Amino acid sequence: MEKKKLNYKDAISEIEEILEKLEGEELDVDELAAQVKRVSQLLKFCKEKLTNTEKEIQGIIEEMEN
Repeated sequence: MEKKKLNYKDAISEIEEILEKLEGEELDVDELAAQVKRVSQLLKFCKEKLTNTEKEIQGIIEEMEN
C-alpha cells in the first residue's frame, strides 16, 4: 500500500478532527496519548512547512527587487 504524502491542508484537517474528538470527549484514555503525540507531529510539520514557504517567498521577492 502506497502511503500518501502529507500536505499542509491534510495536516490541518487531521488536527481539527482530533481536536473535535477531544472537545467532544470521544477519545478514551488509551487513545489520548497517541492522539496528542500525533497532533504534536502534525503541528511540527505545519510549522516547518510555513517557515519554508516564507523563506521561499522572501527569496522570490528579493529576486524581483534585483
